Amino acid sequence: MTRTFALPTSSRRQVLDITEEVAGMLAKTDVSSGLCTVTVPHCTCALYINEHEEGLLHDVLTLVGGLVGGEDWHHDRIDHNAGAHLGATLLGNSVQIPVEGGNLVLGTWQRIQLVELDGPRHRRVNVTLISD
Repeated sequence: MTRTFALPTSSRRQVLDITEEVAGMLAKTDVSSGLCTVTVPHCTCALYINEHEEGLLHDVLTLVGGLVGGEDWHHDRIDHNAGAHLGATLLGNSVQIPVEGGNLVLGTWQRIQLVELDGPRHRRVNVTLISD
């Protein structure tokens, strides 16, 4: 089963912790063991799992900006957001988390992060649950 939630972003580039939203969707099901796949159906935002600490969030955005910014990308001739597309390509559009006891199995500091690279926008997040 796949469920979707909407999420507005407020900045051109930002990282949002969506762990509680995903866990809330899981809690509304009877899935006690299985897999949770989280995806974004967009080309200029991404997902990853890591700590949600302010310095690290800044560093992630700085890293992505440093890797994809400042170039004369061909796609910029169309709509000036090639860096956002390329950053999303590097980070990816999905994460997968085991489910045990009806809970997401994440490490102590792990959080599900949505990275906005071309905001502000209204984003959709798909949560697919597969039960054992």
